[in-house]
Amino acid sequence: MASSAEHPAALQLRSATLAFGERTLWDGLDLEVQPGEFLAVLGPNGSGKTSLLRVLLGLQPLTSGEARIGGMPPGSRNRRIGYIPQQRSVEPTLTVRGRDLVGLGLDGHRWGIGWRGRQERRERVDAALASVDAFDFGNRPLGLLSGGEQQRLRVAQALVGDPALLLCDEPLLSLDLASQRMVSQLVAGAARRKDAAVLFVTHEINPVLPVVDRVLYLVDGRFRVGTPDEVMTSETLSELYRTPVEVIRLADRIVVVGGENGAAAHHHPLEETT
Repeated sequence: MASSAEHPAALQLRSATLAFGERTLWDGLDLEVQPGEFLAVLGPNGSGKTSLLRVLLGLQPLTSGEARIGGMPPGSRNRRIGYIPQQRSVEPTLTVRGRDLVGLGLDGHRWGIGWRGRQERRERVDAALASVDAFDFGNRPLGLLSGGEQQRLRVAQALVGDPALLLCDEPLLSLDLASQRMVSQLVAGAARRKDAAVLFVTHEINPVLPVVDRVLYLVDGRFRVGTPDEVMTSETLSELYRTPVEVIRLADRIVVVGGENGAAAHHHPLEETT
């Protein structure tokens, strides 16, 4: 469905340019992501993936162009954004409960009693926990949970406020392969049930390949947007990296080989053994 004033796109970038001094991360980026769509953002370190998230979170202004999320500009007043950070280790002694972490997605930015009243807040948190199959361990301390369980709670925290756009900052780092696939499917399924779009920054496309709709690939100021079949090809990646790159499909996996700028290393194709 085309976006309109009544039904805006979850994310719109128009002629978006971001530069730091003489270095341009991306120039003239036009992108529209619809509710329910899953967009994977790929590219080597330093290509501007994290900077794109900072722009959409309202932490970094564009050099030129325009960004809109749910029809509104990024920033602290835009409550249509959910955010899932990178998986980080938690001290075993941390006693904050899982449901307390999820509740911060509703009122972590506010002082006082909380979001609209205690009962409604509790119901919203319970529903978010149930949506990611985390209800059974929602009352346990974060420090006693596995990395996969902690990341389930971060997904629930991001979704509890009913965002239009879910920003995922490499949430698969430090997770084993099974947990990577679980988190990817969990994010996609939960977001689509809420009709939220997903912008998923990742170093590895294979865990998200079953759920991704389109790919935004960033390399040294150049970019391509399209389906995985359109972007993840030898021709397209060789053009982006400006060096020969070979893309091989093995069953349901994509393996990238070659590239002086680290294309193969970027995708870690040999880490998957199942």
